[in-house]
Amino acid sequence: MVLNAVVLFNTRYMDAAVNQLRTDSFDVRDEDVARLSPFVRHHITMHGRYSFQLPELPGGLRPLRAPDAADDE
Repeated sequence: MVLNAVVLFNTRYMDAAVNQLRTDSFDVRDEDVARLSPFVRHHITMHGRYSFQLPELPGGLRPLRAPDAADDE
């Protein structure tokens, strides 16, 4: 079930990123998008500390980071 949640999270954000790139007039080819995989999981901390207190959020996706932003932002 965790894998399904990670794949769903990755798929939603990858789709948002591709749509944003296309909106910003980047040349994103369909054949490149077809090769993307939502199975990347290096951003998931499997043995870290987790808080399950749910904050009140307005809904929707988090903002995408700028392509030139540092990885730790």
